[in-house]
Amino acid sequence: MKVPTHEYQRTLAFYREMLALAELTPAGAEGEHTPRFDFGGKVLWLDCVPGISQAEIWLEVVTDELESAAARLEEHGCARRDEIEPLPEGFRAFWISSPANIIHLVSEDTAS
Repeated sequence: MKVPTHEYQRTLAFYREMLALAELTPAGAEGEHTPRFDFGGKVLWLDCVPGISQAEIWLEVVTDELESAAARLEEHGCARRDEIEPLPEGFRAFWISSPANIIHLVSEDTAS
């Protein structure tokens, strides 16, 4: 979840204190890493993003065949959106957008 700066601390407290979700961020790593929580078996990331006016939901789709996924998405008219946010060098992934403008990171499963 991309959260505006002016709402970030309250949003973080909501998931951390009000809902008391299990935090997955390494102990003492706040400031170095985006806080992450166990959200019903899914990972909820809370990114503080200056310059946005409201929160945005971004999703991740994991595949063990990144090139095949890219070809299939292109074949079905899904445009890549790699300008959305730079990815770390060597990280095998790309950005797309759904018809409803929800951003998705399509990434390669590194566990396989």
